[in-house]
Amino acid sequence: MNTLLYEVENYIATITLNRADVLNCFNFEMLIELETVLDEIRTNKEVRVVIITGAGEKSFSAGADLRERKSLSEQEVRRFIFKIGEVFSKVDQLPQPVIAAVNGFAFGGGMEFALACDVRILVEGTRIGLTETSLAIIPGAGGTQRLPRLIGEAKALELILTARKLTSSEALAYGIVSRVVPTDELMDVALKLAQEMLGNGPLALQQAKFAIKQGMNVDLATGLKLEQKAYEVLIPTVDRVEALNAFGEKRRANFRGE
Repeated sequence: MNTLLYEVENYIATITLNRADVLNCFNFEMLIELETVLDEIRTNKEVRVVIITGAGEKSFSAGADLRERKSLSEQEVRRFIFKIGEVFSKVDQLPQPVIAAVNGFAFGGGMEFALACDVRILVEGTRIGLTETSLAIIPGAGGTQRLPRLIGEAKALELILTARKLTSSEALAYGIVSRVVPTDELMDVALKLAQEMLGNGPLALQQAKFAIKQGMNVDLATGLKLEQKAYEVLIPTVDRVEALNAFGEKRRANFRGE
């Protein structure tokens, strides 16, 4: 691949946006390569947690590649907007937990990409924001939908309509990120969090994520039914029996994802 780095080790998949020379901006080639990787991860039993980060220490992603955008026809811009929304939704819809290790500033589509992940860890001394209205456009890869669901309608409106760039501490206060860490600790913190998740049943991680994600968009009664169905999926699994046996034998469970 030309625009990404991808590896799987010890049940953790790491995707690195690898266009540091252009601040890890998304061009169409990167979207196609990212889509290919996500499709592989989705059904890969060797992947239980995903970490996404950017190359270098300056930028997670500055969003769409505006140099490419200037050369595109209106039809090509429409194609790009459709594809970036589709690919970011594939991140959101991965069954495995996804951790965004945001290693630098994330503007526009870069922040939208982070919002499509489940957990966001941000380095100190950087800035993030949905800055699209300053370019006479709007967030078009999920930002107008995911941000208000995360922090509430009024706060999301304020941030999007002002195109404000938040500091790391402000992003933490708004609840956009769950942790702010020094740059040299970012990947260690992300890996430690991934390891904490790996200590639990992989199918349970997936069903818990499913219940939360789907339940956020329905009324409480429907959400409780979704939770019950997600639990029922786990009852006949090998891992559930293994967890009970391990508890009784006072040992660590050996989960197989079955």
